[in-house]
Amino acid sequence: MLAIERRHHILNHLQENRRVLVADLAQEFSVSEETVRRDLDKLEQDGYVVKTYGGAFLKEESNVELPYFVRKKKNVVAKQLIAEQAATIVDDNDSVFLDGSSTALFIAKKLKGKKNLTVITNSVEVLVELVDAPDWKVISTGGTMKSGSFSLVGGRAESTARDFRVDKMFFSAKGVDQKGGITDADDENSAVKRVVAQSAKKVYLSVDTSKFGKVNFAKITDFSMVDGVICETKPSSDWLEFFTQNHITCLYPEA
Repeated sequence: MLAIERRHHILNHLQENRRVLVADLAQEFSVSEETVRRDLDKLEQDGYVVKTYGGAFLKEESNVELPYFVRKKKNVVAKQLIAEQAATIVDDNDSVFLDGSSTALFIAKKLKGKKNLTVITNSVEVLVELVDAPDWKVISTGGTMKSGSFSLVGGRAESTARDFRVDKMFFSAKGVDQKGGITDADDENSAVKRVVAQSAKKVYLSVDTSKFGKVNFAKITDFSMVDGVICETKPSSDWLEFFTQNHITCLYPEA
């Protein structure tokens, strides 16, 4: 197993258990404890973990963006439920924007039964996923590949996104707070989402409820730009009241 693969596995463990032990990882990977410590050194250097005596725990700082391969495997059931809800509001012949989040990939898969869609995306994985959609028009924003993710960002991506007025935009976020607004882990991804939200006919925040009440590093937009919120389960009563007050439709499986 390559070092980068071990580090991804370690991050997966931390997502599930919040803490790992050097001895356990060495046994699992059939490597020396010193090798595991070097892996943890690298993860700590990258800002993902905090080392402790005999192990490490996941760093909880809000502006740390986990690698895409790790995020893709997190909350899979929630993302599938969100994708199913998103698919119910997309019609044949719609134009749709899907962002560079891991949730967008699940939505892309659920939309494959639709006909004659136009999909604009800054996600390389979504582009690959939709390569076999023959009657669709799939448009890449172009741009610069962001380190640690499969998203395209920068001036080129923003410029392309600005040229289109899609029927429906689906985007995710790391933080959703009633006072702080909708935020993400970095300003480059946030900028692309913000540009699309300003021109889309309908804007849908697609996010699991674990993000509610959290504020992240870079603001994407206020709730005034959002038409609907799609989540995996029924939000709390105060959130439902907040959405109602702000004229936001909330979609979830039990609704």
